[in-house]
This record gives sequence, C-alpha cells and structure tokens, in this order.
Amino acid sequence: MKGKMLVCGALVGAANGLFGGGGGMIAVPALEKSGLPARSAHATAIAAVLPACLVSGAVYLFRGLVPLSHLLPVALGVCFGGFFGAKLLPRIPQRVLNFLFALFMLAAGGRMLF
Repeated sequence: MKGKMLVCGALVGAANGLFGGGGGMIAVPALEKSGLPARSAHATAIAAVLPACLVSGAVYLFRGLVPLSHLLPVALGVCFGGFFGAKLLPRIPQRVLNFLFALFMLAAGGRMLF
C-alpha cells in the first residue's frame, strides 16, 4: 500500500510541477480509493500538495518564470481562499462536496479542450 501511495504522490507532484496545479484532481480520487473518507481525502491532498507547490514554485522563481509583480496579489488571494475553503470543507454535505468536485473537474477539463 505504501508503494502505491508513493507512486501516487509522485504523479501528483509531477502534475503540479508540470501544469501549475491539478495534483489534487489525481490525489483525491486515489486517496478515496485507498479507503479515506472524502473529506479526509480532500484535506490530505491539500496538505500533500503543499510541499510540491513550494518546491516547483521555488524552481520557477529562481528560473525567472514568476513575474514578481503578480506574485504577491495572487499569493494573498490563494491564502485567503485556502483559509476559507478549509473552514468551509467540514460544513459542506458529502454529496454536495462530491458534486462540486466533479463539476470543477469537468469545467477544468472542458476549459483545457476549448
């Protein structure tokens, strides 16, 4: 089981590093299949993606790919949104959470196609 989780983590990190996000879309279903309840899977995915974001963000920053004039406002928005999303997660019914996650995945996929 730990080997599968390690491979899953590597795929999540690769997706995040390559696409600038999306690792959670891989992590959440994988964690749910491993037996975690959906809320725990969402929370674990976020916590697990943090180190990948820090590492890939540092690489992008040091390579000059991050426009510093955009970094602070975006980072502040992400922090505020993450805080409120984490506060909201335990209050959302499971069925609604699953529906919203599926809707977000569909919208992201549709956006990538068109």
